[in-house]
Amino acid sequence: MEFSPDTQQAMLQFASQTIVNRLSGGQGEISIPSDPILSQPMGCFVSLHRWENHALRGCIGLMESDRPLSEALASAAEGALADPRFVNQPITLSELPFLQLELTVIGPMRQVASPLDFQPLQDGIYLSIGPRSGVFLPQVARETGWTREQLLSRLCQEKMGFPPDAWKQPDAVMRVFSTVVIGPVPLLRPELK
Repeated sequence: MEFSPDTQQAMLQFASQTIVNRLSGGQGEISIPSDPILSQPMGCFVSLHRWENHALRGCIGLMESDRPLSEALASAAEGALADPRFVNQPITLSELPFLQLELTVIGPMRQVASPLDFQPLQDGIYLSIGPRSGVFLPQVARETGWTREQLLSRLCQEKMGFPPDAWKQPDAVMRVFSTVVIGPVPLLRPELK
């Protein structure tokens, strides 16, 4: 997956416009990027962080999509505003100048032989145990410095509601994926308005 600088800029602008439009009651016009790669089905995540301390304010996405990337991007941008972890502190229009925007496009997933069979700084991880699943983008390992075991334990506890060692269960299925990260950039930098 490769995205030209112009396409990356268009994607950031599109996500930013989608967020502003959603918070302002649908008043703005959103220009959908026309690059052919954005018509291909792909998953993506939109992450919003406070620029002064990098505190997470929302991160929602689709691992896989049968819809065009542009539609997945719009859905993830709107979804990041409704991240259930922040239901009691929703993002407001007045907070947008203090946020950074980051896009993560998800490559194809592949199953690995063991839950420990991944490169923490390069691979995103998607763990399934029974009907539950959880995901960490590769940025989590880069930002925290957690080991493979720590990543899996935190994933089980925080995202799946399991004990920290649940990843060792025989029915645990691990898939990994590559990503293309675009940003982070200030959400409302002049060229994104």
